[in-house]
Amino acid sequence: MIFLTPIFDDPMMVRQVILDHYQYPRNKELTHNCDYCSKRMNSDSCIDDITVEMLLVNGKIEDIRFDGVACAISTASTSIMTELLKGKTKQEADVIINEYLKMINEEEYDEELLGEAGAFKNTGKQANRIKCATIGWLGAKEILEEKE
Repeated sequence: MIFLTPIFDDPMMVRQVILDHYQYPRNKELTHNCDYCSKRMNSDSCIDDITVEMLLVNGKIEDIRFDGVACAISTASTSIMTELLKGKTKQEADVIINEYLKMINEEEYDEELLGEAGAFKNTGKQANRIKCATIGWLGAKEILEEKE
């Protein structure tokens, strides 16, 4: 069963959340600190070319940031991701990322873990936007997998 967040059934609310995170992205500036792990991600089908930085301390995400050139969907979803993952353990972050990817793939997922990321619940219906909505998330996932 797919849980649907009622607030994100309203297209105006979805647009508002995406526009807010696009115009005022959170955690959008790289530190270039060598203590951070980073992963550059780009898309063949869109302008998206972003770098995700993550500071892991004792198995916990102390900080996570991103920067680069990206469309509204990519910027907004990555901004929301940084807010969701900051302060989480690697295991908690992995669960959140996997639930987000399930949502995008129109599989059963736990909506309560995703917060504002629920704004992207219909992205799976738009194949050309899936890469945009997942590029930052996949970068974070790769960093976590490399640090296992």
